[in-house]
Amino acid sequence: MTATRCVVASEKPVFPVEGIASERVLLRSADPSLTHEFRAYLIDNHAYLQPWEPLRDDAFFDPDVVSERLQSMAQKNANGDALLLLMFTRESNRLIGTCNFANIVRGAFQACHLGFSVAEDLQGRGLMAEGLRLALAYVFDQMGLHRVMANHRPENHRSARLLARLGFQREGEARSYLKINGVWADHVLTSLINPKEVDGGVQALPVCEQRPQEVVS
Repeated sequence: MTATRCVVASEKPVFPVEGIASERVLLRSADPSLTHEFRAYLIDNHAYLQPWEPLRDDAFFDPDVVSERLQSMAQKNANGDALLLLMFTRESNRLIGTCNFANIVRGAFQACHLGFSVAEDLQGRGLMAEGLRLALAYVFDQMGLHRVMANHRPENHRSARLLARLGFQREGEARSYLKINGVWADHVLTSLINPKEVDGGVQALPVCEQRPQEVVS
């Protein structure tokens, strides 16, 4: 026996356990079971990513600390406070990047901040762009967010080009915005609006789906 339930995009969706995939990449929700893969990614790319991140001490890479961090990330995902994802290649199932939608605010704002990284040896292959397009579609269509904000240092030209290619628009510059690599750094502020709501469009009508009776409250 089935019953119809109307699901609105702004409801807190459950990210698929198996992840979501495009042609070349797979995005999976952060989980402590991925401690080994995530720690290896952090260590392998530490020197490369350090200029764009807060200072990391040795404890940051301790296996127990990494596991605890993944547990915290998973809890934030479950609470709807964030969508923190790890990116894998579909071909080899190697963890190659991160894609994080943090500080989700609902109500009248319906927005979040985006952060991302990709392995140094896979730069320039379009994998980060592919993963972000996949993730942004989920954030807009399934989570119903209106606005995604992404900020980068002015000298980070690679991130600037990627964001522009994805449709992010520059909105200004914030002085002494974040303490990066031990120094307070200015940041360029950019954002992307949900394409379905760019011109003040109304929210899409609920999508009705069929579900087993016993799971409909």
